[in-house]
Amino acid sequence: MRDIDDTKAPLLDHLIELRRRLLWSFAALGVAFALCLYFAKPIFAFLVQPLLKAGQGRLIYTNIFEAFFVEIKVAFFSALMLAFPVVANQLWQFVAPGLYAKEKRALLPFLAFTPLLFIAGAAMAYYVAMPVALHFLLSYQGNIGGVSQEALPGVGNYLDFVTKFIFGFGVAFLLPVLLMLLERAGIVTRAQLKSGRRYAIVGAFAVAAVLTPPDVVSQLMLAIPLVLLYELALIAIWFTEKRRARDVAAEDATTA
Repeated sequence: MRDIDDTKAPLLDHLIELRRRLLWSFAALGVAFALCLYFAKPIFAFLVQPLLKAGQGRLIYTNIFEAFFVEIKVAFFSALMLAFPVVANQLWQFVAPGLYAKEKRALLPFLAFTPLLFIAGAAMAYYVAMPVALHFLLSYQGNIGGVSQEALPGVGNYLDFVTKFIFGFGVAFLLPVLLMLLERAGIVTRAQLKSGRRYAIVGAFAVAAVLTPPDVVSQLMLAIPLVLLYELALIAIWFTEKRRARDVAAEDATTA
């Protein structure tokens, strides 16, 4: 019975710690949501700037509750990004005690680069990809066979378009972090990633086809950075392999 009690105590401690970290994360998300809900209109005004620059100065809503729910979605979308550093820190605080010092030093750079890469992807989506896609999609307006064809995008439809682009590009730009973590965990090697380069290129274009409109320019604007990020991950893995080899050689020299 003593062995069973001893095994239960650490598990209960971990569950209590997990609950505490989750509560802090939800609290941060709740505070961020309340703040973003207060500024939902200015945030949405920022999100509609690419549409305005593309020449479309009108958004409609046909469902009486649509505009209200759009503000809720804008607030939640913004709160996720605003609270991410706190949530990531709580996750790190929960995982870190179970890691060795070397593992902590190995994971910290990944945690640091994750928000930077996500922001880079989101910025590229907002400032580069979305204007190009909107110019293409709005180019179908005009006179067709004597009938005037006009784009009247709905607020909900446009918000879905924006969030799909920003989150899609942001998550796609995390590819180097994912590949380096997989290599660090021993799931893949640099040799395997190099041999699978052709499949990675096909996968990049497939992801771009799903996340972007059907025009070639928008797809290339996501696919090409994904391929470059894949190559960047291979270079970074090469440097980390060299550094690990030097560390092992130094440890062997000191023990000898």
